[in-house]
Amino acid sequence: MLKNLSFLNMYLWNLFIIFVWHLTVFFACVYLPHSKFTPEKERFAPREWEHGGRWYREKLKIQYWKDKVPQHIGKGGFSKEHLTDISIEYVDEFIFETCRGEWMHMKNCICAVVILLINPLLVGLVFSFMIMLGNLPFAIIQRYNRFRLQILRKKLLRDSHENGMSQTVTA
Repeated sequence: MLKNLSFLNMYLWNLFIIFVWHLTVFFACVYLPHSKFTPEKERFAPREWEHGGRWYREKLKIQYWKDKVPQHIGKGGFSKEHLTDISIEYVDEFIFETCRGEWMHMKNCICAVVILLINPLLVGLVFSFMIMLGNLPFAIIQRYNRFRLQILRKKLLRDSHENGMSQTVTA
């Protein structure tokens, strides 16, 4: 499709297509119902090869680079810097946000395939690489953080249950 254009026109069309794709996915992410992003969905389920998140630490050394990448925090959104609350409800919302973020970045990665198909090979590879570089690490971070948050959630539930049990026993 873009193969017969001048380099400048090809470059501008690629930027336009990537911008529109990412903007469309962003708005879909914001306006789709919460039910699309529940952690119980199969696409967000842990995979056996991830070994509860250890694969990301051992193979990708994620703990060394994840805090160095930029983050977008929407109005009233979640910061990866620190938890502002340790309630089960807050952690549940944070887990939901990791699902939403992963979904958005993975859908944006599909744009790389489209760009690869409509461009000459070298141009398609360069733009696709940039799309993947701009999305895949963030999707990986969302999965890794979800593992950590789910461990925290289990601990909070266990502590809540133990406190509830001790209150019942002492009352």
